[in-house]
Amino acid sequence: MSALLAGLTVLVIGDSHMSTPDYLITTLHNDLMKKGAVVYSFGACGVAAGEWMVKTQSSCGGAERIKDGPVVVKEGQEAMTRPFNEMVKTYKPNLVVIVNGDTMAGYNQPELQKTWIWQQVSRLTKGVKNNNVACVWVGPAWGAEGGKFNKTFARAQEMSNYLAEITAPCTYVDSLKMSKPGEWGSTDGQHLDIAGYKSWGEAIGNAIVTPEILKTIKR
Repeated sequence: MSALLAGLTVLVIGDSHMSTPDYLITTLHNDLMKKGAVVYSFGACGVAAGEWMVKTQSSCGGAERIKDGPVVVKEGQEAMTRPFNEMVKTYKPNLVVIVNGDTMAGYNQPELQKTWIWQQVSRLTKGVKNNNVACVWVGPAWGAEGGKFNKTFARAQEMSNYLAEITAPCTYVDSLKMSKPGEWGSTDGQHLDIAGYKSWGEAIGNAIVTPEILKTIKR
C-alpha cells in the first residue's frame, strides 16, 4: 500500500479502454485507489478527445465507476460523455487523467489526420487550461498488429510521438515505453487481454506517482 496520492481526487476519462469492465476502468482505477486517491472514472467507446467538452453519444457503449463502487456499463442512449467542465465542477479533481490515443489514430486511414487530431486535442486541453487543473495524457499501448482495427506498430508510434508534441499543459505518458511491441496480449489488435490491462493500469499508476507528475498536482 503506497499512499502517494492520499487526499487527492483523480478524474479519469477515456475511450474504449475505459468502457469495459476488466479494462483500465478496473485496473487503473484500482491502482490509483490503492495509492490513496479518491477516483471517478468515465469511459465512452469511439469518442475523440474534444467530444468530452460537450455531451456526446458513444457509438459503441460506455461505463462509469464512482470511488470504490462497481463498474456501471452504459449502452445505447445511456452511453454518453459528460461535459468536462461539468465534471470538474462536480468532482473537484486535483488531477485529470485522459486516456485517448487509439480512437484518433485512424489505423484504417492511409495517413495520420494531424489537423483533425490537433483540433480534438486542443479542444480538451483548452478545457484543462481554463479549469487550471493538473493533467496527465496517456497515449496508446502497442496492442498487436492487424485485427479488426488494422492497427500497426508504426502508426501507434507515430500517433504517440504526435500526442507528445500537442497535449500540453497535460504531462504526456508514453505507454509504448512500458512494454515491448506485442508483449501485452491483445484480443483484437487494439484492446488488451485481462493480464495486459492489469500491467498497463499498474504502469500508468506508477508513472503518475513519479516526482515529475506529482509536483504538478495542487494539493
